[in-house]
Amino acid sequence: MKKLQKLMLALSLSSGLAQAGPDDVLHIYNWSGSLSDNIVRQFEKRCGCRVVQDYYGDNEEMLAKLAAGAKGYDMVFPSSFVIQAMTKQKLLQALDHGKIPNLQNVAPAYRLQAYDPGNRYTVPTVLTLTSVGYNVEKLKQLGVDPGSWSVIFDPAALRKIKGKVTVLDSSREVFAAALFYLGKDPNRASEADMRAARDVIRKAKPYWAAFSNASYLKQLAVGNIWVALGYSSEFFQAGEDARLARRPFHIGNVPQREGNELGVDTMAILAGARRPDLAHQFINFMLDGKNAAQLTNLNGATNPVATASPYFRADLKSHPVINPSPEQAKKWTVLRELTPQERRLMARMWTEVKVSR
Repeated sequence: MKKLQKLMLALSLSSGLAQAGPDDVLHIYNWSGSLSDNIVRQFEKRCGCRVVQDYYGDNEEMLAKLAAGAKGYDMVFPSSFVIQAMTKQKLLQALDHGKIPNLQNVAPAYRLQAYDPGNRYTVPTVLTLTSVGYNVEKLKQLGVDPGSWSVIFDPAALRKIKGKVTVLDSSREVFAAALFYLGKDPNRASEADMRAARDVIRKAKPYWAAFSNASYLKQLAVGNIWVALGYSSEFFQAGEDARLARRPFHIGNVPQREGNELGVDTMAILAGARRPDLAHQFINFMLDGKNAAQLTNLNGATNPVATASPYFRADLKSHPVINPSPEQAKKWTVLRELTPQERRLMARMWTEVKVSR
């Protein structure tokens, strides 16, 4: 009888469908709503384990909890601009690339970034483009081109859409967009470049309706605004909401010719992980094209996995932001971490912008 039990256990293990034991649990600390229940169930079936998730709303909340000594998490999904801070604090452990064969599926444009040379600690998973979302019918009617940052910063274009434009309430995002508009690289901007960007923003501000980090999604979806500087995943959701509500317009989202900022959320294993083996399995699972595509179909994220696009929804396969060409992706910039001096300069100039009339 014992020999039969051992044989059955060996067979179940070899099939990858072993019954999860009390210790076979992957603890994930994640962005709220970023993984569908279907993805989690598929992985649980594959690994013969359970997945338990806790959620955070922003990187600062996640960092504060980990810095306070939170224990019990195996994986976390930090954005690119906090990776270096996390590695300096020794919060992450180096990845074993030998356990992640699907790493080869990540497109070259999204590998070997400066925030984590050699992908030593992280692997990209969800990409969001800071770009322009817009009411397709209104801008076509008015002859306004959303494919340039002029739609946000050029008074000649803004006169046609005055009071129907919002921008993010974020100094880093708005200054980066203004620098792109001026033909400057935000990662190499001098103080003179920053002053020029400040002046561009101040001249455009009277035409804007608001600085908005949250309400622009709904306002765009119901037609109260026509143009927004925001995040591509939010524009995807606004478009879905408008479609489901059968609005008499469509929400578009295109990259800007001058360049765009690319936000990268990554997968990483915490230094104190109890089950780094399961974490490596999860990372490899999410780098499979079919599995990765589920994220895009769920939230409209640009996908770093080159093998994912055949599994995208048909209407997303030709989307210029969600499924860009390699040439287009090369024009997108991941912002580096600012120095303390640069942060103070930007904060001072942002205050000048906000108080100006």
